[in-house]
Amino acid sequence: MGYFEEQFGMHVQSRTRESQTAVFGNVRVSVLTSRLLRVETMNADGAFCDLPTQKVWYRDFEQPRFDASQEGQMLTVRTEQAIFHYHLRKKKMESITLRSGRTVTDFESGNLRGTARTLDQSTGAVPLTKGVVSKNGVATLDDSASLLLLEDGTITPRQKGGSDLYFFAYGHDYRGCIRDLFRLTGPVPLVPRWCLGNWWSRYKAYSQQEYMALMQRFLDEKIPITVATIDMDWHWTDVKARFGRDASRQAFHSSPRDAWFDSMSSGGWTGYSWNTELFPDYRAFLRWLKEQNFHTTLNVHPAGGVRRFEDCYEAMAKAMGIDPKSGQPVAFDITDPKFIEAYFQILHHPYEQEGVDFWWIDWQQGSQSKIKGLDPLWALNHYHYLDNRHGNKRPLILSRYAEIGSHRYPLGFSGDSKISWEVLDFQPYFTSNASNAGYTWWSHDIGGHHQGEKDDELYLRWVQLGVFSPIMRLHSTNNPFMGKEPWNYRWDVSTLSKEYLRLRHRLIPYLYTMNWRTHSEGRALCEPMYYAYPENDEAYTVPNEYLFGSEVIVAPITQPVDPKTNLAGVRVWLPRGRWTDVFTKRIYEGGRFVTMYRGVESIPVLAKEGAILPLSTQGETNDWKNPEQLDLLLFRGNNSFSLYEDDGETNDFEQGKYATTTFRMKDGGGDLHFTVLPAQGDIALLPAKRALHLIFADISGCSVVQILRNGQPIECEPLLENGEIRLLLNDIEPSDRLDITLKQIVRRGNADRSQELLTLISKFQASFLWKTNTFSAFLRNPYGKIPVGAPFEGPIREILELK
Repeated sequence: MGYFEEQFGMHVQSRTRESQTAVFGNVRVSVLTSRLLRVETMNADGAFCDLPTQKVWYRDFEQPRFDASQEGQMLTVRTEQAIFHYHLRKKKMESITLRSGRTVTDFESGNLRGTARTLDQSTGAVPLTKGVVSKNGVATLDDSASLLLLEDGTITPRQKGGSDLYFFAYGHDYRGCIRDLFRLTGPVPLVPRWCLGNWWSRYKAYSQQEYMALMQRFLDEKIPITVATIDMDWHWTDVKARFGRDASRQAFHSSPRDAWFDSMSSGGWTGYSWNTELFPDYRAFLRWLKEQNFHTTLNVHPAGGVRRFEDCYEAMAKAMGIDPKSGQPVAFDITDPKFIEAYFQILHHPYEQEGVDFWWIDWQQGSQSKIKGLDPLWALNHYHYLDNRHGNKRPLILSRYAEIGSHRYPLGFSGDSKISWEVLDFQPYFTSNASNAGYTWWSHDIGGHHQGEKDDELYLRWVQLGVFSPIMRLHSTNNPFMGKEPWNYRWDVSTLSKEYLRLRHRLIPYLYTMNWRTHSEGRALCEPMYYAYPENDEAYTVPNEYLFGSEVIVAPITQPVDPKTNLAGVRVWLPRGRWTDVFTKRIYEGGRFVTMYRGVESIPVLAKEGAILPLSTQGETNDWKNPEQLDLLLFRGNNSFSLYEDDGETNDFEQGKYATTTFRMKDGGGDLHFTVLPAQGDIALLPAKRALHLIFADISGCSVVQILRNGQPIECEPLLENGEIRLLLNDIEPSDRLDITLKQIVRRGNADRSQELLTLISKFQASFLWKTNTFSAFLRNPYGKIPVGAPFEGPIREILELK
């Protein structure tokens, strides 16, 4: 077996068991689950398809009970969950009856949409492709046009004719639907722990010393960065000026537009040779980044192939049977196994051995290739990701979305974002809604890439969104006024953005546990509200509000503050229960809409009853490994949370080398019980001794704190700070069990409304007489309506409605 087949060969269970299929003439049905049906019609050669496709890899599911019968031209398939009626002559699914009794005949309406290839050139919202979840209960996945993946790793078109449709009849069990989508198409990989920290990225011609000085400043300012991105100027970009016009000539253009663009540009979009004027010792540069605990990615635009000026040209030309003396360019051809093998072994592997961790694939040259129907973007994502899995390392790429199945190749690059409030306003919805297509790891240009105007507040709001997004990647173009370094902004924005970047790093234990949940359970970090509350109509009306993991709801603010109130609002739907804002500590009763107003210092991040948030204390360094001290931010209620930990970067977890630590909380009325169970699994991965800092965020007092360690009482002096009870437990071993009881607790409520209102009105930009009269009206009738107009009425109402 050669390198190509060994690295890219497809060895998956793509054939459905015969016991789960039934053939009726030229139609085959495959009952994959009791709610997922595949319906094929024969191709021109009279055959059905059992090979994996670009979208679908696995069809060997469990064996659900079903009955398939034919009456005239009507085929009926009955399962325990649904009844499918398919018309054989029309080749059409006529209706599907769900377990609820509802019959669906229109499989297009109600689709909750999925995501899009890119946000390049967008000025706000963009059209989204279909997802596989639908409010009407049924969605379809058309795989008829997908190419076939062969065992040797090559890709081939299907035979002409035939159709290949999947019917997802999951009702409102959206999470169950997405879990089975992943069973069908392949799971979401477990991404490396370090990629969940902060990224630095900028399209700029940095010199070696300039880039190192920048990263050192991040370290000195205690702003944790875990991923260092070097955009395309790592290689030669002034090709025509440096090597001559002929040197920039490409062997192949995917379109006349690309040929024109190449003729008009510097010829340097594609490159594989380090610019030694900017990076005189790139190996030392990569070593330095590694020594400072940064992971490195390089940007690559591969469309231009390999030209005669490249350091690797001779080796690449010989590999492709070209005489190097001819200077003939080596054409980029992602359809040719010979080229693909040389592309990775000659162009990429040497740099990876010298310290490049993964590649940012910046393909913008359309969807045509030498194989009809093969989008080069899909092929690049597929082959790059599989190639990056050297040895025992977890692979990673950064690239644009290429239809359903792209979740197998994280991470997603959403393209060059315009700097505007309209673009920011679309991104929360765009991010969480991608769950409907199984796409869980979008990375946006936080702060915006280009165009627009300087707006410090917009930058901060984008940073706040980024902290509560799958990937937090600061980025901008090479305009000298567009840098996203926090120190480029006014003092309050600079200070706050630094604190948010530190918070992002502290969130890694929580984010990494959600990463494991995505991989093992098929649940995205960011989910639409209707995933948890599908029968609540309100959940479908708040597109910019989303579930951020299992413990909190996030509602980013995407509008500027009002100059008179210094506040900006966001409409939030609160499900039933008690919700506590992590930042303001305000407590809200659910089952209603609330417009929440915040200054630039925060956005609504709402912890559910019983929320358990594990945070690292390593917010000022870029150490991303399992921390020796954990802050546990706790909100009273009944809940459990299992913290997942492994080595963060290898595939050893597949052999069971990981550990979970379960925390349980029970609100017993007058007492609160919190338990830390002994870690399960490979505890050698955990610190031998760990400090646990318990922060009971909504308990302001208690009569007694009782702590048992493995059944034996231990002493720990509780600290009351900012209205919270805090306990610091040192030298806790992974095998320890802790039982903590807070007796006769004092539940912290909201602050006194008169004080809250006084603080609020004090910030308003209004006359002092108006402020005095407004506050006096409240004092006269604390539960009545205060007669004020916009923009003051909304923020005041929020305070008055607090319990």
